[in-house]
Amino acid sequence: MSELSRIKTEPREPLASEVSRRLIDFLMSGEVRPGERIPSERQLTEMLGVNRPTVREAIKSLGFLGLLEVRQGSGTYFRGPESDVLYRLFELGLVLGERGSRDLLQARAELEVLVAGLAATARDASRIDALRASLTRMRDCTDEEYPEADMAFHEAIADSCGNMVLRDMLKGMRAMVQRGWINRTGGTRSRRVAYEDHVPVFEAIERGDADAAREAMARHMEGASRRLLAALDQEN
Repeated sequence: MSELSRIKTEPREPLASEVSRRLIDFLMSGEVRPGERIPSERQLTEMLGVNRPTVREAIKSLGFLGLLEVRQGSGTYFRGPESDVLYRLFELGLVLGERGSRDLLQARAELEVLVAGLAATARDASRIDALRASLTRMRDCTDEEYPEADMAFHEAIADSCGNMVLRDMLKGMRAMVQRGWINRTGGTRSRRVAYEDHVPVFEAIERGDADAAREAMARHMEGASRRLLAALDQEN
């Protein structure tokens, strides 16, 4: 069980959140198989060098997410990665502190760039029409409708990429970004600038230029991630 080493607490990082993250890494490493019992609270306390209430809180959180099952008088068991566990882990990432938030935004940005290139390669007339309609909606909708229209445009790109796994992963990530940042901090820039940021992405996909699509999406995501983190820092 080398994955479970003692924790060095980082500034601003809730200890129970760090324990949760360590347990997630441990469970996903293959050290424990679905249906098997994990180490006891006492053993985890000794392995991680934290107090028992912190371990208990982390186990409770992972139980709520569906990763663990606590059986009274028997112990705590790994339920395994169910169909929606990845989405739930993204949600957990938003409450794991600053590092988890930054990791989530970085992962989302990298996948958006990859998917934009795939969408350009897989483009066809119907997909381009759907993307154009989404872009037009972004331009013409009300301020209140804009966040949803923005997400719909990115979803249309993912629908066009031809990879259902990437599509579904990004759907969960975008929903968590929406819930964790935008709904709490509001808009991070003007409508005009936000809309114009997406136009080069569409035009590159429309031309079937995968390199240009990736470059345009990378520029967009770099600025978007920077603004979202700045907005969250100001809120805190």
